[in-house]
Amino acid sequence: MIRVCLPAHLRSLSRATEEIALEVSGEMTLRSVLDALEGRFPMLKGTIREHGTKKRRAYIRFFACEKDLSHEPPDALLPEDVISGKEPIYIIGAIAGG
Repeated sequence: MIRVCLPAHLRSLSRATEEIALEVSGEMTLRSVLDALEGRFPMLKGTIREHGTKKRRAYIRFFACEKDLSHEPPDALLPEDVISGKEPIYIIGAIAGG
């Protein structure tokens, strides 16, 4: 079971709780987690990743185990603490401006 924490605006859109427990099949990668998340909450398609390319949207970041996973390859294995359910993956809307 993978734990995912969404920011408030995506929780409102999906009507999900702050932390979601997801069953993920296959290898435990960011791609498989996002596929499972969008499968369970289809209204999130296009909000975290681009529709066609499935690339991370510019102002979305992924964190787990005190590490920024945003620029990791989408098929890289997740940290063991995430796979075991000890730590969640945080999806964060980045802040920009000056």
